[in-house]
Amino acid sequence: MIHPQAIVEPGAQLGKNVSVGPWTYIGHDVEIGDDCVIGSHVVIKGPTKIGKGNRIFQYGSIGEECQDKKYAGEDTRLVIGDNNVFRECVTVHRGTVQDQSLTQIGSNNLFMAYAHVAHDCMIGDNCIFANNATLAGHVHVGDWVIFGGMSGAHQFCHIGSHAFIAGGAIVLKDTPPFVMASGYPVSPFGINTEGLKRRGFEKQDILAIRRAYKEVYRKSQTLAEAMPALTELAKESKHVQSFVDFINNSSRGIIR
Repeated sequence: MIHPQAIVEPGAQLGKNVSVGPWTYIGHDVEIGDDCVIGSHVVIKGPTKIGKGNRIFQYGSIGEECQDKKYAGEDTRLVIGDNNVFRECVTVHRGTVQDQSLTQIGSNNLFMAYAHVAHDCMIGDNCIFANNATLAGHVHVGDWVIFGGMSGAHQFCHIGSHAFIAGGAIVLKDTPPFVMASGYPVSPFGINTEGLKRRGFEKQDILAIRRAYKEVYRKSQTLAEAMPALTELAKESKHVQSFVDFINNSSRGIIR
């Protein structure tokens, strides 16, 4: 399954049924799980651990040193889960010692062509990054998040689960769960109702999330003023509780 014109350094660990295309380079400190398909002209360096069933298309660069000028060759890592797809020319960099020395990607994500994941990013499961979507360093992304084409997130921003970032949008502050955002800098434009329906959210939960959104974004009040009503709504739905927890834990402030 390894093309004779691929280079797999001694020490690299490849699982069962792994396919490696021609002119691909896999470094000595790379571990690749079962049933992965690595295309041609791919570079994978480490320390990097890749789970099962991933597919990396041509010209991908996975596990390279980061572009942070503070990086001085320290031993940092990249960990990738299962069943992700990295399309053409996707770049994913390892972490830095200024954070947890780790960049981490969950499972079942799709990274379309030219998407970029910078150092120390933490990405959940079932996300979609459309063409040229870019994450700066230290960005945290929850589950089921969608980034439109040519969108980007400033370093240290957090994007909550089920959020939707429109094409061309630039995220400069934290984006709470379930919120749709657009523009430069982004502004909120309601909740991701269609996405929540597709993922099986109950009608009453969607209604509770919509009410919580209105408290924060439609009533011209501060977060402190909105919090009593949010606390009451959180008693009705665990999803509203996650919305409230995200706001309370935000260090950059949320988009308004």
